Amino acid sequence: MFCIAVKTKTMAIKFEKVKKNTDTGRFEPGIEVFVKLCRFLIEKIIFNTYFCKKLSLDKKLIIQTAVETIGIERDAIGQLSNFIDEHFADAIQCIHEIKGRVIISGIGKSAIIAQKIVATLNSTGTASIFMHAADAIHGDLGMMRPDDIAIVISKSGESAEIKVLVPLIKNFGNKLVAICGSAKSLLATQADFLINTTVDAEACPNNLAPTSSTTAQMVMGDAIAVCLLKLKGFTADDFARFHPGGALGKQLYLKVSALSAANEKPAVFLRDSIQKVILEISGKRLGATVVTDDLQQIKGIITDGDIRRMLEKHSNLSSIQAADIMSPDPKTIDADVLAVNALQHMQKNNISQLVVTHNGHYAGMIHIHDLIKEGII
Repeated sequence: MFCIAVKTKTMAIKFEKVKKNTDTGRFEPGIEVFVKLCRFLIEKIIFNTYFCKKLSLDKKLIIQTAVETIGIERDAIGQLSNFIDEHFADAIQCIHEIKGRVIISGIGKSAIIAQKIVATLNSTGTASIFMHAADAIHGDLGMMRPDDIAIVISKSGESAEIKVLVPLIKNFGNKLVAICGSAKSLLATQADFLINTTVDAEACPNNLAPTSSTTAQMVMGDAIAVCLLKLKGFTADDFARFHPGGALGKQLYLKVSALSAANEKPAVFLRDSIQKVILEISGKRLGATVVTDDLQQIKGIITDGDIRRMLEKHSNLSSIQAADIMSPDPKTIDADVLAVNALQHMQKNNISQLVVTHNGHYAGMIHIHDLIKEGII
């Protein structure tokens, strides 16, 4: 609206100048400018009343479509529980009992879902391999071994590649599990086990683009993986062995000892001067120091906050010793505990340092910055 006002004022001034400077009595130039002004205003009015309104409607349409999509896929997932029966349990038991690997195949979007399920199974202790259905009939079937089991994923169960692949797997003598959205398809009827992923409709308004069907496939894949995980007794320690990299892996395997070993070991005795305490804290760069007795047993801790509070209270520092300003019985953690537990300990007690012990003896110190550096936070 500001732009319209400026433009209107500019053209009006121009119109006035044309009127005043005209000696011939003809006002055609001024009328021409006036016509342009009117046209400009009409165009702007149309833009503001139509296009801005259209933009607003488009936003409403976007929000409505997104909500509808989520709702359709939510309902599709909810209906999957109707297909969890004894046949599903039989398929899971068969997969669990095989001595070989799980070979998962598919075509198109189902192939992408197959890759995700393979990744989930491998990370939870079930050895799996992805085999693209198109490549399988051109040589990749050679990866299948007699003890393997095949899972083929398809919405229709009637894709050309699937029709070729299914009898080949059967001829090999391997068990076949179908994750399929059509119980009467070739894939479903030829498989040893059917895991049904039928959906009422795709979220796509044309009911064409794989949306609800691929979501159903992925959810059923997760159900398979979690069932196998429980049957195997898969633990957090097992998970850590397969996820050594990244923040997730560190949360599952990184121990306090690995962090404290990288730090210096600040310590002063009970009778040490305040000067010695300050030098120890600043020199070891952990924001605190442990206070020990002559037998090196932990008696307390002094943080840089304790130093500041002491300076506020005392002007004569010559007689102050470590024992005078320490906090007794500091929070400690064993060196063999996971680092993520150290973080929880810090958060619970609202502290930044933890004294590390091993077999009851002072072993070092960790700071919350160590946890941040390692990606634990």
